[in-house]
Amino acid sequence: MVDLRHKPVVEGEKVILRPFEEKDIPYIMECLEDPEVLKLTGSTSELDKEATLKWYRTRNDQTDRLDLAIVDKAQNHLVGEAVVNLYDEEANSMNFRILIGPKGRDRGLGTEATRLIVDYIFDNTDLDQLTLSVYAFNPRARKVYEKIGFVFESIDENDLEYEGEGIDSINMVLKREDWRNKKEHR
Repeated sequence: MVDLRHKPVVEGEKVILRPFEEKDIPYIMECLEDPEVLKLTGSTSELDKEATLKWYRTRNDQTDRLDLAIVDKAQNHLVGEAVVNLYDEEANSMNFRILIGPKGRDRGLGTEATRLIVDYIFDNTDLDQLTLSVYAFNPRARKVYEKIGFVFESIDENDLEYEGEGIDSINMVLKREDWRNKKEHR
């Protein structure tokens, strides 16, 4: 098991990844209610605000996962979240996911946040790999993941029903050795 009780502050040029704070609540709620976020994350149920508030207020207490706020340094407020969760003991692997709300898009914040959390995980744990899933109708995210070093692993066909259409989920993986090689050539 990976011990993720320490919640770091990781600073890049454009973003800071840090533990959630109470002042982040209105911003994360805005992200979670955004139609594009709902679509790209495959969220189909209405947001339970009380349960969501409780969820974010307990993220810093978790020892088996890392949930960090993505803060836009230029605007000094939360624009999304980066999460590493779902430990797979057999593969010594965890899942990665990210969401960027409307105030953080199209400025490279998601790319930098992804690179920062991936670097943090491989620099500070002994995980062999990170995995993720991205819906086929989100090529922008897939391009970011490929830029960081994630590669195609498999497809879950028709994993999500969206507007009456089956949407495939593309499974990707980043192995430690591939991350190390990519990092050396940055």
